[in-house]
Amino acid sequence: MYVLQTMVHTVIPFLVILSLLVFVHELGHFWAARRNGVKVEVFSIGFGPEVFGWNDNKGTRWKVSALPLGGYVRMFSDLNAASQPDQERIAQMTEEEKQQSLFHKSVWQRICISAAGPLANYLFAAILMTGLYIFVGQRIPAETAKIGQIMPESAAALAGLRSDDVVQQINGSSIVSFNDMYTLVRENPGKELTFVINRENQPLTLKVIPQEAKEGDLTVGRLGVTHGTIDIKHPIYSAPFYALWDCLKFTSQAFISIGQILTGKKSTEGLSGPIGIATMTGEIMQKEFTEVLWFCIFLSLNLGFLNLLPIPMFDGGHLLFYFIEAIRGKAVSEKAQEIAYRIGFTFVIFLVVFSTWNDLSRLKVLEFLKNIFG
Repeated sequence: MYVLQTMVHTVIPFLVILSLLVFVHELGHFWAARRNGVKVEVFSIGFGPEVFGWNDNKGTRWKVSALPLGGYVRMFSDLNAASQPDQERIAQMTEEEKQQSLFHKSVWQRICISAAGPLANYLFAAILMTGLYIFVGQRIPAETAKIGQIMPESAAALAGLRSDDVVQQINGSSIVSFNDMYTLVRENPGKELTFVINRENQPLTLKVIPQEAKEGDLTVGRLGVTHGTIDIKHPIYSAPFYALWDCLKFTSQAFISIGQILTGKKSTEGLSGPIGIATMTGEIMQKEFTEVLWFCIFLSLNLGFLNLLPIPMFDGGHLLFYFIEAIRGKAVSEKAQEIAYRIGFTFVIFLVVFSTWNDLSRLKVLEFLKNIFG
Protein backbone atom coordinates (compact mmCIF):
# COMPACT_ATOMS: atom_id res chain seq x y z
CA MET A 1 0.00 0.00 0.00
CA TYR A 2 2.86 2.38 0.88
CA VAL A 3 4.55 1.68 -2.47
CA LEU A 4 1.29 2.44 -4.32
CA GLN A 5 0.83 5.71 -2.41
CA THR A 6 4.41 6.72 -3.17
CA MET A 7 3.86 6.02 -6.86
CA VAL A 8 0.61 8.02 -7.00
CA HIS A 9 1.66 10.99 -4.84
CA THR A 10 5.38 11.29 -5.63
CA VAL A 11 6.80 9.28 -8.55
CA ILE A 12 4.03 9.83 -11.13
CA PRO A 13 3.66 13.62 -10.50
CA PHE A 14 7.46 13.96 -10.64
CA LEU A 15 7.66 12.14 -13.97
CA VAL A 16 4.74 14.14 -15.41
CA ILE A 17 6.30 17.51 -14.46
CA LEU A 18 9.78 16.45 -15.59
CA SER A 19 8.44 15.14 -18.90
CA LEU A 20 6.57 18.43 -19.49
CA LEU A 21 9.70 20.50 -18.88
CA VAL A 22 11.84 18.18 -21.01
CA PHE A 23 9.26 18.43 -23.80
CA VAL A 24 9.43 22.24 -23.62
CA HIS A 25 13.24 22.11 -23.71
CA GLU A 26 13.45 19.72 -26.66
CA LEU A 27 10.66 21.57 -28.48
CA GLY A 28 12.92 24.63 -28.43
CA HIS A 29 15.70 22.66 -30.16
CA PHE A 30 13.18 21.11 -32.57
CA TRP A 31 11.62 24.44 -33.55
CA ALA A 32 15.00 26.12 -34.11
CA ALA A 33 16.28 23.14 -36.12
CA ARG A 34 13.23 23.14 -38.39
CA ARG A 35 13.48 26.92 -38.85
CA ASN A 36 17.09 26.53 -39.96
CA GLY A 37 16.40 23.70 -42.39
CA VAL A 38 17.84 20.87 -40.28
CA LYS A 39 16.12 17.50 -40.48
CA VAL A 40 15.09 16.13 -37.06
CA GLU A 41 15.19 12.34 -37.05
CA VAL A 42 14.01 11.62 -33.48
CA PHE A 43 12.14 13.57 -30.79
CA SER A 44 12.21 11.43 -27.64
CA ILE A 45 10.84 11.90 -24.15
CA GLY A 46 12.99 9.54 -22.09
CA PHE A 47 15.86 7.26 -22.97
CA GLY A 48 16.23 3.58 -23.79
CA PRO A 49 13.78 1.31 -25.67
CA GLU A 50 10.76 2.94 -27.28
CA VAL A 51 7.43 2.39 -25.51
CA PHE A 52 5.29 3.97 -28.24
CA GLY A 53 5.68 6.55 -30.99
CA TRP A 54 4.69 7.80 -34.43
CA ASN A 55 6.18 9.49 -37.51
CA ASP A 56 5.15 12.95 -38.70
CA ASN A 57 4.91 13.98 -42.36
CA LYS A 58 8.52 15.22 -42.40
CA GLY A 59 10.01 11.96 -41.19
CA THR A 60 10.57 12.78 -37.51
CA ARG A 61 9.99 9.89 -35.12
CA TRP A 62 8.15 11.18 -32.04
CA LYS A 63 8.40 8.68 -29.21
CA VAL A 64 8.17 8.02 -25.49
CA SER A 65 10.97 5.81 -24.18
CA ALA A 66 11.23 3.46 -21.22
CA LEU A 67 13.39 5.63 -18.91
CA PRO A 68 11.51 8.94 -18.54
CA LEU A 69 14.33 10.89 -16.85
CA GLY A 70 15.13 13.32 -19.63
CA GLY A 71 14.89 13.37 -23.40
CA TYR A 72 16.63 14.36 -26.59
CA VAL A 73 16.27 15.53 -30.16
CA ARG A 74 18.53 13.68 -32.61
CA MET A 75 19.22 15.65 -35.76
CA PHE A 76 20.51 14.61 -39.15
CA SER A 77 24.31 14.09 -38.81
CA ASP A 78 24.14 13.41 -35.03
CA LEU A 79 25.86 10.29 -33.75
CA ASN A 80 23.91 10.05 -30.49
CA ALA A 81 21.58 11.85 -28.09
CA ALA A 82 24.46 14.10 -26.97
CA SER A 83 24.64 15.52 -30.55
CA GLN A 84 28.18 14.38 -31.25
CA PRO A 85 28.73 14.51 -35.04
CA ASP A 86 28.65 11.18 -36.90
CA GLN A 87 31.83 11.63 -38.93
CA GLU A 88 31.44 8.39 -40.91
CA ARG A 89 27.92 9.32 -41.99
CA ILE A 90 28.92 12.92 -42.73
CA ALA A 91 31.71 11.76 -45.06
CA GLN A 92 29.20 9.84 -47.19
CA MET A 93 26.54 12.57 -47.50
CA THR A 94 25.33 13.83 -50.85
CA GLU A 95 24.99 17.55 -51.52
CA GLU A 96 21.22 17.28 -51.02
CA GLU A 97 21.68 15.58 -47.63
CA LYS A 98 24.17 18.25 -46.54
CA GLN A 99 21.41 20.83 -46.90
CA GLN A 100 19.53 19.08 -44.04
CA SER A 101 22.57 18.32 -41.89
CA LEU A 102 23.24 20.14 -38.61
CA PHE A 103 26.98 19.68 -39.15
CA HIS A 104 26.89 21.67 -42.41
CA LYS A 105 24.95 24.66 -41.07
CA SER A 106 26.78 27.90 -40.24
CA VAL A 107 28.22 28.24 -36.75
CA TRP A 108 25.63 30.90 -35.87
CA GLN A 109 22.78 28.62 -36.95
CA ARG A 110 24.17 25.86 -34.74
CA ILE A 111 24.48 28.33 -31.85
CA CYS A 112 20.82 29.28 -32.35
CA ILE A 113 19.72 25.62 -32.32
CA SER A 114 21.74 24.74 -29.21
CA ALA A 115 20.61 27.82 -27.27
CA ALA A 116 16.93 27.33 -28.17
CA GLY A 117 16.38 24.49 -25.67
CA PRO A 118 17.48 26.34 -22.50
CA LEU A 119 15.84 29.55 -23.72
CA ALA A 120 12.56 27.65 -24.20
CA ASN A 121 12.68 26.68 -20.50
CA TYR A 122 13.26 30.32 -19.56
CA LEU A 123 10.41 31.44 -21.82
CA PHE A 124 8.07 28.82 -20.35
CA ALA A 125 8.95 29.96 -16.82
CA ALA A 126 8.45 33.62 -17.78
CA ILE A 127 5.01 32.89 -19.27
CA LEU A 128 3.88 31.06 -16.11
CA MET A 129 5.29 33.87 -13.95
CA THR A 130 3.48 36.50 -15.99
CA GLY A 131 0.14 34.73 -15.44
CA LEU A 132 0.80 34.40 -11.72
CA TYR A 133 1.87 38.06 -11.40
CA ILE A 134 -1.38 39.16 -13.03
CA PHE A 135 -3.86 36.88 -11.23
CA VAL A 136 -2.11 35.91 -7.96
CA GLY A 137 0.74 38.32 -7.43
CA GLN A 138 4.52 38.57 -7.57
CA ARG A 139 6.21 37.06 -4.56
CA ILE A 140 8.60 39.51 -2.96
CA PRO A 141 10.46 39.14 0.34
CA ALA A 142 8.53 40.46 3.34
CA GLU A 143 10.08 43.44 5.10
CA THR A 144 9.61 41.67 8.44
CA ALA A 145 11.29 38.45 9.67
CA LYS A 146 8.50 36.34 8.19
CA ILE A 147 9.14 32.61 7.95
CA GLY A 148 8.64 31.00 4.53
CA GLN A 149 9.31 27.32 3.89
CA ILE A 150 10.68 25.14 6.68
CA MET A 151 13.12 22.36 5.84
CA PRO A 152 12.27 18.89 7.23
CA GLU A 153 14.28 17.90 10.32
CA SER A 154 15.70 21.43 10.55
CA ALA A 155 16.15 23.42 13.77
CA ALA A 156 13.01 25.40 12.92
CA ALA A 157 10.96 22.24 12.36
CA LEU A 158 12.18 20.65 15.60
CA ALA A 159 11.36 23.84 17.55
CA GLY A 160 7.81 24.05 16.19
CA LEU A 161 8.15 27.11 13.95
CA ARG A 162 5.60 27.32 11.12
CA SER A 163 5.35 29.04 7.77
CA ASP A 164 4.02 32.64 8.07
CA ASP A 165 5.29 33.01 11.66
CA VAL A 166 6.86 36.45 12.18
CA VAL A 167 9.88 36.55 14.50
CA GLN A 168 9.78 39.66 16.71
CA GLN A 169 12.45 38.99 19.34
CA ILE A 170 15.41 36.66 19.95
CA ASN A 171 16.84 36.53 23.47
CA GLY A 172 15.21 39.89 24.21
CA SER A 173 16.66 41.65 21.15
CA SER A 174 14.16 43.18 18.74
CA ILE A 175 14.10 41.59 15.28
CA VAL A 176 13.05 44.04 12.58
CA SER A 177 14.08 42.15 9.44
CA PHE A 178 14.84 38.64 8.23
CA ASN A 179 18.52 39.60 8.05
CA ASP A 180 18.49 40.47 11.79
CA MET A 181 17.24 36.96 12.56
CA TYR A 182 19.69 35.34 10.11
CA THR A 183 22.66 37.14 11.71
CA LEU A 184 21.76 36.16 15.28
CA VAL A 185 21.12 32.53 14.37
CA ARG A 186 24.34 32.34 12.37
CA GLU A 187 26.36 33.63 15.33
CA ASN A 188 24.91 31.10 17.80
CA PRO A 189 25.41 27.53 16.49
CA GLY A 190 24.21 24.90 18.95
CA LYS A 191 23.06 27.47 21.55
CA GLU A 192 19.49 27.65 22.81
CA LEU A 193 17.74 30.84 21.73
CA THR A 194 14.41 32.21 22.95
CA PHE A 195 12.20 33.27 20.02
CA VAL A 196 9.16 35.49 20.49
CA ILE A 197 6.97 35.18 17.41
CA ASN A 198 3.65 36.43 16.11
CA ARG A 199 1.43 33.57 14.93
CA GLU A 200 -2.00 34.55 13.62
CA ASN A 201 -1.86 37.80 15.66
CA GLN A 202 -1.03 35.91 18.86
CA PRO A 203 2.36 36.12 20.67
CA LEU A 204 4.18 32.82 21.23
CA THR A 205 7.53 31.92 22.82
CA LEU A 206 9.64 29.04 21.48
CA LYS A 207 13.05 27.60 22.35
CA VAL A 208 15.22 27.13 19.24
CA ILE A 209 18.67 25.52 18.97
CA PRO A 210 20.35 26.42 15.64
CA GLN A 211 21.99 23.44 13.99
CA GLU A 212 25.74 23.58 13.51
CA ALA A 213 27.03 23.78 9.93
CA LYS A 214 30.48 24.16 8.42
CA GLU A 215 31.35 27.02 6.07
CA GLY A 216 35.03 26.61 5.34
CA ASP A 217 36.79 26.86 8.71
CA LEU A 218 33.79 28.49 10.39
CA THR A 219 31.01 26.80 12.35
CA VAL A 220 27.75 28.69 11.89
CA GLY A 221 24.16 28.31 13.04
CA ARG A 222 21.40 27.24 10.69
CA LEU A 223 17.65 27.59 11.22
CA GLY A 224 16.51 25.82 8.04
CA VAL A 225 13.94 28.31 6.76
CA THR A 226 13.44 30.54 3.75
CA HIS A 227 12.46 34.20 3.80
CA GLY A 228 8.69 34.63 3.88
CA THR A 229 7.02 36.51 1.05
CA ILE A 230 4.04 38.72 0.23
CA ASP A 231 2.16 38.81 -3.11
CA ILE A 232 1.81 41.99 -5.20
CA LYS A 233 -0.34 41.90 -8.36
CA HIS A 234 0.74 43.67 -11.56
CA PRO A 235 -1.29 44.86 -14.58
CA ILE A 236 -1.06 42.88 -17.80
CA TYR A 237 1.16 45.46 -19.54
CA SER A 238 3.92 45.38 -16.88
CA ALA A 239 3.73 41.80 -15.57
CA PRO A 240 5.93 40.34 -18.40
CA PHE A 241 8.74 42.78 -17.57
CA TYR A 242 8.70 41.81 -13.88
CA ALA A 243 8.72 38.14 -14.91
CA LEU A 244 11.71 38.58 -17.24
CA TRP A 245 13.56 40.58 -14.60
CA ASP A 246 13.03 37.80 -12.05
CA CYS A 247 14.36 35.24 -14.56
CA LEU A 248 17.52 37.34 -14.87
CA LYS A 249 17.79 37.65 -11.09
CA PHE A 250 17.47 33.88 -10.73
CA THR A 251 20.33 33.40 -13.22
CA SER A 252 22.53 35.92 -11.41
CA GLN A 253 21.87 34.30 -8.02
CA ALA A 254 22.55 30.84 -9.46
CA PHE A 255 25.96 31.99 -10.74
CA ILE A 256 26.72 33.53 -7.34
CA SER A 257 25.76 30.26 -5.59
CA ILE A 258 28.05 28.23 -7.87
CA GLY A 259 30.90 30.63 -7.10
CA GLN A 260 30.26 30.34 -3.36
CA ILE A 261 30.24 26.52 -3.57
CA LEU A 262 33.50 26.46 -5.57
CA THR A 263 35.20 28.79 -3.07
CA GLY A 264 33.88 26.90 -0.04
CA LYS A 265 31.68 29.77 1.16
CA LYS A 266 28.53 27.72 0.68
CA SER A 267 27.79 24.10 1.57
CA THR A 268 26.95 21.47 -1.06
CA GLU A 269 24.30 19.97 1.24
CA GLY A 270 21.55 21.77 -0.66
CA LEU A 271 22.30 20.00 -3.97
CA SER A 272 19.47 17.64 -4.89
CA GLY A 273 19.21 14.89 -7.48
CA PRO A 274 16.22 13.01 -8.89
CA ILE A 275 15.29 11.48 -5.52
CA GLY A 276 15.29 14.83 -3.74
CA ILE A 277 13.32 16.55 -6.50
CA ALA A 278 10.81 13.68 -6.57
CA THR A 279 10.38 13.99 -2.79
CA MET A 280 9.81 17.76 -3.11
CA THR A 281 7.29 17.09 -5.89
CA GLY A 282 5.31 14.79 -3.60
CA GLU A 283 5.23 17.48 -0.90
CA ILE A 284 4.28 20.26 -3.35
CA MET A 285 1.43 18.20 -4.84
CA GLN A 286 -0.30 18.25 -1.44
CA LYS A 287 -0.46 22.07 -1.56
CA GLU A 288 -2.40 24.62 -3.59
CA PHE A 289 -2.21 24.65 -7.38
CA THR A 290 -0.31 27.94 -7.35
CA GLU A 291 2.47 26.19 -5.38
CA VAL A 292 2.65 23.53 -8.11
CA LEU A 293 3.03 26.30 -10.72
CA TRP A 294 5.80 27.95 -8.70
CA PHE A 295 7.55 24.59 -8.46
CA CYS A 296 7.31 24.14 -12.24
CA ILE A 297 8.80 27.62 -12.69
CA PHE A 298 11.65 26.78 -10.33
CA LEU A 299 12.45 23.49 -12.09
CA SER A 300 12.15 25.01 -15.57
CA LEU A 301 14.60 27.79 -14.68
CA ASN A 302 16.99 25.28 -13.15
CA LEU A 303 16.80 23.04 -16.22
CA GLY A 304 17.48 25.99 -18.51
CA PHE A 305 20.34 27.29 -16.38
CA LEU A 306 21.98 23.89 -15.93
CA ASN A 307 21.96 23.30 -19.67
CA LEU A 308 23.65 26.65 -20.33
CA LEU A 309 26.67 25.74 -18.21
CA PRO A 310 29.76 25.12 -20.41
CA ILE A 311 29.89 21.39 -19.68
CA PRO A 312 30.36 18.96 -22.60
CA MET A 313 27.22 16.83 -23.09
CA PHE A 314 25.10 19.85 -22.08
CA ASP A 315 23.91 22.53 -24.51
CA GLY A 316 26.37 24.92 -22.90
CA GLY A 317 29.21 22.60 -23.92
CA HIS A 318 28.11 22.73 -27.56
CA LEU A 319 27.79 26.51 -27.34
CA LEU A 320 31.33 26.73 -25.94
CA PHE A 321 32.72 24.75 -28.90
CA TYR A 322 30.68 26.80 -31.38
CA PHE A 323 31.83 30.15 -29.94
CA ILE A 324 35.44 28.96 -30.06
CA GLU A 325 34.85 27.98 -33.69
CA ALA A 326 33.34 31.41 -34.44
CA ILE A 327 36.38 33.17 -32.93
CA ARG A 328 39.05 30.89 -34.45
CA GLY A 329 37.37 30.48 -37.81
CA LYS A 330 37.60 26.68 -37.63
CA ALA A 331 36.04 23.91 -35.54
CA VAL A 332 37.60 22.40 -32.43
CA SER A 333 39.40 19.16 -33.35
CA GLU A 334 37.55 15.85 -33.09
CA LYS A 335 40.10 14.55 -30.60
CA ALA A 336 39.71 17.56 -28.29
CA GLN A 337 35.92 17.26 -28.45
CA GLU A 338 36.07 13.54 -27.68
CA ILE A 339 38.26 14.16 -24.62
CA ALA A 340 35.95 16.96 -23.48
CA TYR A 341 32.86 14.74 -23.87
CA ARG A 342 34.49 12.04 -21.73
CA ILE A 343 35.38 14.58 -19.05
CA GLY A 344 31.84 15.99 -19.22
CA PHE A 345 30.31 12.52 -18.96
CA THR A 346 32.46 11.74 -15.91
CA PHE A 347 31.47 15.03 -14.29
CA VAL A 348 27.75 14.43 -14.91
CA ILE A 349 27.96 10.92 -13.42
CA PHE A 350 29.81 12.31 -10.39
CA LEU A 351 27.19 15.06 -9.98
CA VAL A 352 24.32 12.54 -10.14
CA VAL A 353 25.99 10.20 -7.63
CA PHE A 354 26.89 13.07 -5.28
CA SER A 355 23.41 14.65 -5.37
CA THR A 356 21.80 11.23 -4.89
CA TRP A 357 24.03 10.65 -1.85
CA ASN A 358 22.81 14.00 -0.48
CA ASP A 359 19.21 12.98 -1.09
CA LEU A 360 19.64 9.62 0.64
CA SER A 361 21.41 11.29 3.57
CA ARG A 362 18.60 13.81 4.02
CA LEU A 363 16.03 11.01 3.92
CA LYS A 364 18.12 9.01 6.42
CA VAL A 365 18.03 5.99 4.10
CA LEU A 366 21.71 5.28 4.75
CA GLU A 367 21.13 5.10 8.52
CA PHE A 368 18.16 2.79 7.94
CA LEU A 369 20.23 0.41 5.82
CA LYS A 370 23.08 0.53 8.33
CA ASN A 371 20.74 -0.50 11.11
CA ILE A 372 19.46 -3.42 9.02
CA PHE A 373 22.77 -4.76 7.77
CA GLY A 374 25.17 -3.40 10.39
